[in-house]
Amino acid sequence: MSEFDDAAPAPAPVEPPPPERYPFWSYSDLVVFVLFALPSLVVAMLIVRAVHMALGTIGRNKALELLPGQILGFAISFLLLWLLLKMKYDRPFWVSLGWVRPGESLVQRAAAGVALAFGIALAGALLRTPDIDMPMKELMKDNLSLVLVGISAATLGPVFEELAFRGFLMPLLVRSLGAVLGIVMSALPFALLHGPQYSWSWRHILLITLAGSAFGWMRHRSGSTAAAAVMHAAYNATLVVAFAIHGEDPPAKW
Repeated sequence: MSEFDDAAPAPAPVEPPPPERYPFWSYSDLVVFVLFALPSLVVAMLIVRAVHMALGTIGRNKALELLPGQILGFAISFLLLWLLLKMKYDRPFWVSLGWVRPGESLVQRAAAGVALAFGIALAGALLRTPDIDMPMKELMKDNLSLVLVGISAATLGPVFEELAFRGFLMPLLVRSLGAVLGIVMSALPFALLHGPQYSWSWRHILLITLAGSAFGWMRHRSGSTAAAAVMHAAYNATLVVAFAIHGEDPPAKW
C-alpha cells in the first residue's frame, strides 16, 4: 500500500467570483431619483423665493433668484442619491458615479471643451439658428447676472449635470442599448431639461443634444465623469466669454 493512499484529497480549485455588473443600480433607482429630484427643485425654488420676499429683494435680480434655487435643488437631490447608494448598496458616492481622475491631462479635457464650443457655434451658424427672445438672454441682461451665470456655468453646473446624466443615467442606458445609443439617449433628456431656457427652439435643443453627446463620449472613452465635467465647464466658459464679448445669442446651453 502506498504511503499516499490515506492522504486527504486535494481541495477543489476555488473559482473567482463573477465580475460585478456595472452599473450596480437599477432603473427603479433611476425612477426614485427622478421622482424625488423634480419636487426638490420646485421646493428649493420656493424656499429661495421666500427668502427674497422676506429680505425685500424679490424681483431685483433674476439670476440671484434662479441660481441659488437650482443649486439647492440639486444638492437635495444628490443627498438622496448619496443615501440610496450608501444605504441600499453600501457603495461610495463619487467613485460609483465615475468621479475618478482620467488617465489623460485635465488640460486636454478642457481644451476639448473649448474646441467643442467652437464646433457647436459653427453648427449653429450652419443651421441658421435664429436670434430669438428667450429666458436665457433675459437672465444675462446685466453685468452682475452675467458674472453669476458664468461662475455657476463653469463650476457647480457641470458637476451636478454630469453626475446626473453621465454618471448615473448614462451607464444604465449604455448597458441596455450599447455605447452609441446610450450616449445619445442620455443626451436627449439633458437637452430637454434646458428647453424652457431657449423657448423650446428645436435648433438650440439639437445643438445641446450634440454637446451632451460629446460629453457622454468623453465619459465613455475616459471612464471618468470628472473628465466630462471638465470638458463641460470649459465649453460653458467659452460660450459665456463669447457672449460677454460679442453680446450675441448663445448658440447652445451653458
